[in-house]
Amino acid sequence: MWLILATKYKYTRDVVYHGWTPVICAVAISSVGGLILDYAVTHFHGLAVFQPVINGVGGNLVAVQASRLATSLHRVSTPGIMPENAPRACANPCTAFCGKGPHSRTARVLLGLVVPGHLLFMCAIALVGAGHTTITARFTAVYLLAAVIQVIVLLYLANWMVHFMWKSGDDPDNFAIPYLTAVGDFLGTALLALAFQTLHWMGDKDGDVGE
Repeated sequence: MWLILATKYKYTRDVVYHGWTPVICAVAISSVGGLILDYAVTHFHGLAVFQPVINGVGGNLVAVQASRLATSLHRVSTPGIMPENAPRACANPCTAFCGKGPHSRTARVLLGLVVPGHLLFMCAIALVGAGHTTITARFTAVYLLAAVIQVIVLLYLANWMVHFMWKSGDDPDNFAIPYLTAVGDFLGTALLALAFQTLHWMGDKDGDVGE
């Protein structure tokens, strides 16, 4: 019944007819991240509690940026028609984060939220005694580096993907965010596993990090 009603409402009709591809692709991408997680937790028991944190923070931040980019395009144009001031190719990473435009400023603000946000979650994890990882200065530095790299990649990818989909005639609000959050899950899990492996290589080989 709800599906029939959605097809009759003009604001949801496009999602019903064309919104399945990004969702299915996002599930496939996230499934690869799940395979990495399944492998990693057998070697690093403390990883599981941080996986939803790093993926949740990265996914939410990139969703905010993608929504802002899409909204700015909707204000001045329609899907398939690029505004005159829109980038014609992949933006330079320095321009994406260090430029004077509003989207560059937003990217810097969102990137600036990564470290304090994760520190807050790490304090909460330590206070409630969740997980099996001893939170040391070394662990904090390596973990935060992985989180920052994840968000940098996602924010840059959002800038490219939103404009690419707009140029292709697709609404980024319906198509970009599923892809970006799925890539965030995959990238976050992979970087988290790499962070734990790096700690293991650095000599942190107690039962809290890995065996």
